[in-house]
Amino acid sequence: MRVSTLSWEPIGTGQVGDSVRLSLEYATGSGPATLAAKLPAADQTSRQTAAMFGLYAKEVSFYREIAPTLGVRTPRVYAAEVDDGGDAFILLFEDLAPARQGDQIAGCTLVDAREAVRQAAAIHAPSWNRAELVDLDWIQTKPAVTAQVKALYPQAQAIFAERYADTLEPELMEVCTALAEVHENWFVRQPGDRCIIHGDFRLDNMLFDIGGGREPIAVLDWQTIAVGSGLTDIGYFLGCGIGDELRRAAEGELLDLYCAEMTGRGVPLERDAIWDDYRLGALHGVSTAVFSAAFVERTERGDANFLSMARGACALALEHDSIGLLAGRG
Repeated sequence: MRVSTLSWEPIGTGQVGDSVRLSLEYATGSGPATLAAKLPAADQTSRQTAAMFGLYAKEVSFYREIAPTLGVRTPRVYAAEVDDGGDAFILLFEDLAPARQGDQIAGCTLVDAREAVRQAAAIHAPSWNRAELVDLDWIQTKPAVTAQVKALYPQAQAIFAERYADTLEPELMEVCTALAEVHENWFVRQPGDRCIIHGDFRLDNMLFDIGGGREPIAVLDWQTIAVGSGLTDIGYFLGCGIGDELRRAAEGELLDLYCAEMTGRGVPLERDAIWDDYRLGALHGVSTAVFSAAFVERTERGDANFLSMARGACALALEHDSIGLLAGRG
């Protein structure tokens, strides 16, 4: 087949990569009328941050090597290429439209939250303690990167605190400050059971009612894929993903659903056994909001997004004393 005409329009709300919908006409043969494409961020700061942490290379490798082994619904990928420097890449996907974009700031319904939790289990259970996945060299966080993040984190907190001092509630900002004070503990923690985690498991990275409602959900944006505790994704999602009101009302139900889904997929879990890992998982939302706000392109929606993340994650961490657990106080 040969493409005769190509046009594009931006889609999504990502700040570390740019996504577009391609519309195609063919001179010979036939193919899909539309495709989705993901490309490096136009903003140089965001692009440099992504290259520094290997985010583009990780996402390409995820689609090539790991996605087929999991149960999570992801877009079918037609091309996945990255350059040797890690700062240029392209992903071509099936177009899942019409679909409803998840909205971090607006929150979601309980029905959407349940679908997301089921997808989390579809990531975690198939990779649970599977050495051939969790020990892949490219997915490991390099010691030099960890050291760099640890060194930069106090600076990130200072930027975050100055930027949002007048907008983030003082008791929630105190959680951010407290995490910065014990950030050494945060970056050296090691999970017991290990699995593949998404790392940025929130509404902006999900599509609902895909294909006009033929399927309930798909999970996108795998640049932050990592190895860790599955409860990192769950604590992150319930903390900074669904809105504090829904989280307080449905927290127990959603944790029980996660345990049931994991158990049904061959990894028996109970709420009591995951509780402390869930409490720590809330802090992933805090650290991500703080660090990302400091080192990606600043936009009006980005500010609203990071504040939304911080509010929900800090509220969960405050309610369950996640800082005390991290600091060894119970």
